[in-house]
Amino acid sequence: MDMPAHDVLLVGGGAAGLRAAIAAAQAREGINIGVVSKVYPMRSHTVSAEGGTAAVLREYDNLDLHAYDTIKGSDFLADQDVVEAFVKEARDEIIQLEHWGCPWSRDPDGRVSVRAFGGMSVKRTLFAADKTGFHMLHALFQTSLKYDAITRYDEWFVTSLLIDDGKACGVAALNLRSGGIHAIPAKAVIICTGGGGRIFPFTTNAAIKTGDGMALAYRAGCPMKDMEFVQYHPTGLPGTGILMTEASRGEGGHLLNSEGERYLSEYVPGKMELGPRDILSRAFVHEMRAGRVFEGTYGNYVHLDLRHLGEKVINEKLPFVRELTRNYVGIDPVHEPIPVRPVVHYMMGGVHTDINGAMPIPGLFAAGEAACVSLNGANRLGSNSLSECLVFGARAGNLAAAYAAEAEPPRPGTLRNMARDEQNRIETKYLRPQNRSERIDDIRSEMQTAMEQGAGIYRTQGELKETCETLRKLKARYDTVGLDDRSGVFNTELIAALELGYMLDVAEAVAHSALHREESRGSHARSDFEMRNDEHYLQHSLAYRTEDGPRIDYLPATITRWQLEERKY
Repeated sequence: MDMPAHDVLLVGGGAAGLRAAIAAAQAREGINIGVVSKVYPMRSHTVSAEGGTAAVLREYDNLDLHAYDTIKGSDFLADQDVVEAFVKEARDEIIQLEHWGCPWSRDPDGRVSVRAFGGMSVKRTLFAADKTGFHMLHALFQTSLKYDAITRYDEWFVTSLLIDDGKACGVAALNLRSGGIHAIPAKAVIICTGGGGRIFPFTTNAAIKTGDGMALAYRAGCPMKDMEFVQYHPTGLPGTGILMTEASRGEGGHLLNSEGERYLSEYVPGKMELGPRDILSRAFVHEMRAGRVFEGTYGNYVHLDLRHLGEKVINEKLPFVRELTRNYVGIDPVHEPIPVRPVVHYMMGGVHTDINGAMPIPGLFAAGEAACVSLNGANRLGSNSLSECLVFGARAGNLAAAYAAEAEPPRPGTLRNMARDEQNRIETKYLRPQNRSERIDDIRSEMQTAMEQGAGIYRTQGELKETCETLRKLKARYDTVGLDDRSGVFNTELIAALELGYMLDVAEAVAHSALHREESRGSHARSDFEMRNDEHYLQHSLAYRTEDGPRIDYLPATITRWQLEERKY
């Protein structure tokens, strides 16, 4: 089946992908754009973002302050030229989204409301109640519908990037409805598939966040950057991992230990509940070790107390929190505190790109959580990520459109051969009856356990080495994974097998990058190297895929105006 050739092809239909598609569509007349998504775009994980998005909109705020907060939050590993571009462009992106219909919450005087968020010096987080991602994605999706240049491939799953003569020329994708593999030609490909939190057992991430795009680029020869930096959010529901948004604390919620104390006074007295996520997550571990936490069916937890806010504030500012806690733990936060514990939430690392989203391979670009540009360094501040999707989605879309205008079209015969080879690879490895005894669930569970034990909130050399060895063995076992379902139509077991392969690649990059960084910085906390080491590690890690496991190199971080200092709050 010959597919239409596109100038620009998006892989991923969330906020970054749709913003990139709109930017490309606006870039020039006659452009042809495709959006490939393994789920209907409105089911992308952006829809789950709750608390808000950051931009400088108040007279008491300024761009330099937003930049400083972001750089300090990153433990000085963010590239400062990237941060300066981001804070400058975020404001216009937010205003543009307003014009596209995003229903921001409003103050009585009509201005868009802002709330406090962790690590921010002032209130600069805009919000739409506590369903910000939902409303942002709606506005982007609805806006994308007006461009005839955009063709969607909903419920198509990309299995490989197609590279011809060293340049991107499209993707091979599985049509979930038919089970067929097709080459989708494109002059430029933008990866916007989100993170890979599902490599851990306890995460806020949706089931679809399996590191697909990161692994696709990694296999094509692009390095993954700063993968050791995995963010734990301090307030997830035990058992489910469902996020209790940082907006809960931004509106004045308290974290209490089993003795009823606001224990963060001991760890971040200047910020309390509005300290950065990495510090708050580590504080929980210290309280647990001191025996000042609650014990429950799903492990230890503390309390998030919103009762003093009152029913009116909770209903107006945090209605989704109330809905989630009622539905999933049978608690009404108006009357009872919420059990919470740290949960894997976000990856600061991703595919290595430049400031505009370009990867080292010509014709390949990335934006959003799948990319590492690097805005977030060793720790992301809450509410920067949605703005990041807009700013760098737009940049990647514009650059890809400009690249496609000059690029040669893909060669149809070459693409057909590549698609045929990919079809044969998948059928041979997964669908033809063979002596394959390994189970997807077993390998996935052992991978998640190994990551939690070795690459969790605190890490040591011995634990990381053990995790790396476990992952090596699991990758070998994965080669003999067996499927019971060998049908073509909506074969979800096949999708799970392919996703597991992506997750193993991402997990290996995380573990090896963490093993090689012998310091503590941001979310990467080494119990055996407790201090930040700027002399050796003021650098981004680059993980390259090899037959013997990841090869780790380094790239210096970019410093412009903000000099290093001790990170205190």
